[in-house]
Amino acid sequence: MENVDVYHGPIGVIEGERRLALDGRDGCYLVRNSDSIPDVYCLCVLYRGIVFTYRLYKHDGGSWAAETAPGVPKRHFREIKNLIAAFQKPGQGIVIPLLYPVTVQRWLKTTTGADAQ
Repeated sequence: MENVDVYHGPIGVIEGERRLALDGRDGCYLVRNSDSIPDVYCLCVLYRGIVFTYRLYKHDGGSWAAETAPGVPKRHFREIKNLIAAFQKPGQGIVIPLLYPVTVQRWLKTTTGADAQ
């Protein structure tokens, strides 16, 4: 997961929501560790001032899947980057497509005012 530029690590729900609120755009998103379930991640997406959270699971076979809206068929992806790319399209069972990645590098640049290298 560390190779995914939107992965912010074990920042917790409050900090994840704060980072998305600082961006403020509908469809901005990041990935963080789940606070409640070990080895599970959360895809967090801002929409109309509310952060929607979808759990991301890595199955024993190595594929990734996301918890989506009821009735939406579960899809499996070889890599987390493929899952994120798929959810950038409408109609994938989440509240809004993933539009604006809140990368760790961009977030650090925004909060420190330093130029990213």
